Amino acid sequence: MRSNQPLLRMEQIDKSYPGVHALDHVDFNLYEGEVHVLLGENGAGKSTLVKILSGSVPRDSGRIFMHGEEIGDLNPERAQELGIGMVYQELSLVPSLSAAENIFLGQLPKKRLGIVDWQAINNGAKESLEALGVDIDPQAEIRGLNVAEQQLTEIARILTKEPKILLLDEPTSALSDNDRERLFEIIRLLRERGVGIVYISHRLVEVPLVGQRVTVLRDGKVVGTLPVNEANEEKLAQMMVGRDLTEQYPKQYIELGEAILRIENLSLDDVLHDINFELHRGEILGIFGLMGAGQMELARAIFGLEPLSTANIYIEGQEVAIRNPAEAIRYGLGLLTRDRREGIVPMLPIPPNVTLAKLSQFAPYRFLNLGDEIEVTNKYVRDLRIQTPSLDRRVIFLSGGNQQKVVLARWLCSGAKIMIFDEPTRGIDVGAKAEVFGLMNDLTKKGVGIVMISSEMPEILAMADRILVMRGGQFTAEYKEGEATQEDLLRNAS
Repeated sequence: MRSNQPLLRMEQIDKSYPGVHALDHVDFNLYEGEVHVLLGENGAGKSTLVKILSGSVPRDSGRIFMHGEEIGDLNPERAQELGIGMVYQELSLVPSLSAAENIFLGQLPKKRLGIVDWQAINNGAKESLEALGVDIDPQAEIRGLNVAEQQLTEIARILTKEPKILLLDEPTSALSDNDRERLFEIIRLLRERGVGIVYISHRLVEVPLVGQRVTVLRDGKVVGTLPVNEANEEKLAQMMVGRDLTEQYPKQYIELGEAILRIENLSLDDVLHDINFELHRGEILGIFGLMGAGQMELARAIFGLEPLSTANIYIEGQEVAIRNPAEAIRYGLGLLTRDRREGIVPMLPIPPNVTLAKLSQFAPYRFLNLGDEIEVTNKYVRDLRIQTPSLDRRVIFLSGGNQQKVVLARWLCSGAKIMIFDEPTRGIDVGAKAEVFGLMNDLTKKGVGIVMISSEMPEILAMADRILVMRGGQFTAEYKEGEATQEDLLRNAS
């Protein structure tokens, strides 16, 4: 029988950074075989709380107990000894090593005389990945895998250590529906073994699927803890943001203009095949597909990040050649990548990150007006509710969701007339999503055309004027606004 005593108890945990009270005397507990969901807006303190438990961030004050015994100071090694494993929102893999090497990093099996047993490493990694139901070559370098494959490799790495407490920070943010379901099955198996799981997510729909209790943080404080069966999405959203949300998908309809972008016969190696479509002024064109269907490669190809086999690209009726991102920006394109690490300049503060794309359009000898840069940045910090103690804050020290907002601000600032948003709401909270959709409406009113790539069917059905469905690097269906259901999208994507 499992004990009525919590597996984990955190009391009065307090943590401050310069200008930010990240955690304000937070109490939190976790039982064996429980999934305790942790919710909150970007910057609410969720990641800080679990990083303290993982030993990667020291607490300023407070006490932590496991099985009723106080465990004192924590560092990553001590946390691992106690059976605490964490899958970070920003992955901690080594890009130049293989998936197998990353899975067994720090615990490489060895033969006699200390020789590394590579066969054991590759076989063990293969078993770990197969347990998650994914087909990843254990010998493939991490930098050659997409974001979802890297996420699954990170999860496999932690599970090989058989943790007693598993900390999952946005584990499904890059996963397809099938991969999410497989992860949920793994979570259920871990629960049956008595593993306690702290699960951070911005997907409110996931709360009843995985959790037994849910705690909401706001501005570093606990707003409340509820059994999952007492917490509906509307109530949780209100607790998270501290205000009544306007409509979650505030779609506004405007008259579409002429074609601003036309793609003909676009092909990319064995990934994309004879892609043809048009994007009109003021239009939100949704592109939906399952993981690996080619949506990410399509966005990168249009923006000059992938060498095309064939393509005819027309902007405002004129054929153009886009060979690199600098040319794409000059032609008025902007790309918000699904992996925010590709977009931020982490060691720079917020203003140069926001104005980077706009400045790249100017002659190199033009002087930078720092006053204007700060004024413009302040506007986007307000509009997007970027949580930061000051504009001088280096972007690396912002939460993942706020980093995503900084990249979004860059393209809003750039004045681009064609926006490609690849998973624009990945890793941001429910309040920020509504704000992003509102900004998309503002852009379309100005005649901007938006390509919105999303795996979130409710948001793409609500916001897109047209939807193209991808499978195997090709478009398999096209729907006008209001014509498609989630079943229609899945049937043509599978």
